[in-house]
Amino acid sequence: MKLISWNVNGLRACIGKGFYDFFQQEDADIFCLGETKMQPDQAVIETPGYHQYWNSAVKKGYSGVAIFTKKEPLSVQYGLGIEEHDQEGRVITLEFEDFWMVTVYTPNSKDGLLRLDYRMVWEDAFRSHLKKLDERKPVIVCGDMNVAHQEIDLKNPKTNHKNPGFTDEERAKMTELLASGFTDSFRALYPDKTDAYSWWSYRARAREKNVGWRIDYFLVSDRLKENIDDALIYADILGSDHCPVGLILK
Repeated sequence: MKLISWNVNGLRACIGKGFYDFFQQEDADIFCLGETKMQPDQAVIETPGYHQYWNSAVKKGYSGVAIFTKKEPLSVQYGLGIEEHDQEGRVITLEFEDFWMVTVYTPNSKDGLLRLDYRMVWEDAFRSHLKKLDERKPVIVCGDMNVAHQEIDLKNPKTNHKNPGFTDEERAKMTELLASGFTDSFRALYPDKTDAYSWWSYRARAREKNVGWRIDYFLVSDRLKENIDDALIYADILGSDHCPVGLILK
């Protein structure tokens, strides 16, 4: 089974930069999108053979996630069921026979860490959501989680320490999530791989120089760890400041 996650940083813009070419070429079983920045009625997105599920922010042109899946799920949940967290279109949970599929676009702590306190509350609520699901059947969760977990996950850890996405607090929340029963699929297979990033600033030719961050993930319940066949980073795919990431499960 092939799964792909891509923060497209505006789906309508990404469509003009080759989105459909990649989507059709990869032919994934489940394709998750982050930062769609659109309401479903703002454009017709053609994905023949796929069921579409959208969770858009109340505020237009902001945030938003979507899942395109070949197989129809047994159930669908939008958000976390907590009004405080469900205005920004950040989570979709699909239930399948053997697993849950969750896509997430984690809130950014913002310049000056203006949203760090909120981010901490969010992290606890999201982890609780995943743990409850995991009690019933295994979970696959993917998306832009807005944190580089370890120093190996970004090019310049020392100069970025305490910047959004690399604060001690955010990294500790990822550690806590993994400790609660989840595996980072990429690091499970490639624990020492360096220069493997999924996001690059648009400034200072960062992508050209591969000065990046790995902040897009596929996590799986620990009991699915043995099913991980490969974890992919499509660093050569343009169209967004993030590249797609993938997971192959056997």
